[in-house]
Amino acid sequence: MTTTPGNTSSSLSGKPPVVDLATWQAAREKLLVREKAHTREGDAIAAARRRLPMVELDGTAEVVGPDGPVPFLDLFQGRDELVVYQHMWYDGAPHQGQCEGCTTTAWHMKDAVYLNARGVSFAVLTSGPWDEVARYVAFMGYTQPWYSVRGVEAPVGGEMGHIACFLRDGDRVFLTYSTTGRGNEPVNGSLGLLDMTPYGRGEAWEDNPEGRPVIGDVREGYPSVGGQACWYWRSDADGVATWGPTSRPVPQWTRPGATPVETLGRQGHHH
Repeated sequence: MTTTPGNTSSSLSGKPPVVDLATWQAAREKLLVREKAHTREGDAIAAARRRLPMVELDGTAEVVGPDGPVPFLDLFQGRDELVVYQHMWYDGAPHQGQCEGCTTTAWHMKDAVYLNARGVSFAVLTSGPWDEVARYVAFMGYTQPWYSVRGVEAPVGGEMGHIACFLRDGDRVFLTYSTTGRGNEPVNGSLGLLDMTPYGRGEAWEDNPEGRPVIGDVREGYPSVGGQACWYWRSDADGVATWGPTSRPVPQWTRPGATPVETLGRQGHHH
C-alpha cells in the first residue's frame, strides 16, 4: 500500500496508522523528549545506586560448582566486583519445567567478556541441588559459571530470582545492590528490543492501542493462550508452543550438539 504525502490511512487493521515521513518525524521527535527525560532519570537513579551503603558477609561461605565446594570469594576470580544472577529452581522438575523468566535471563548472558574487561566477574547461582543443576546447564549449553547455593544463607543464598552485586576488598566481601522482578530486565536485551516494536512484548498487561494484536495471556507454567507471550517460549520440535514432555526452552533446539528428547527426564509437574 502506498500513500501520497500528507495523506493518512487507518485501513491496515491492527497496525499503526500510515502517515507521510514528515508527520512521522514530528511524532517521533515529540516522543524523543520523553525518552531523553527517562534516560536522564535513569542516570540519576544509577548515581544514587552507587551511593548506597553496603553490607559485609562471609566470603568463606561455600557454594558448589563443577569442581565441588568453593568459597564464595572464588567467584570474584581475582576481580574486585561481582554480579550474580540468582536463578529460581524447581526440584525434580524436567528441564522444560524450570522458570521461564530465569531461563531466558540466563540465556541472554552467554558470557561476560565485556564485564570481565571492566573488572567485573559474573556467575549464576541457584538453590537447586548440584547434580540436577549440572544436568540442566549441560542440556541448555550455558557457558557462564553456575553454582548451587543450596543451604547457604542470604544474600548469597536464600530467595532466588534476583540480580545482586558484590564488592571485594581483599578477603572481605560486601553486598552493594540487589533487584528482582522488572528490575532484572536489563540483562534481557530481547525485552528492550521488543519494547521498540509495534506489537511490543505480547504481554497481557501491556498498554496497547485498541485493535492491536496481543500474542496471548500469560499463565505461569503453561504456554499462553493463542501463542507464546514474551519470555514464555517453550516449544516442541515443530515450534508448537507447549509445556508438555516434548517441549524445551526454545534456544535449546538450535544449540549445536543439543541432547536428544529422551534426556528430558522426569515429567512431573512442578505446580
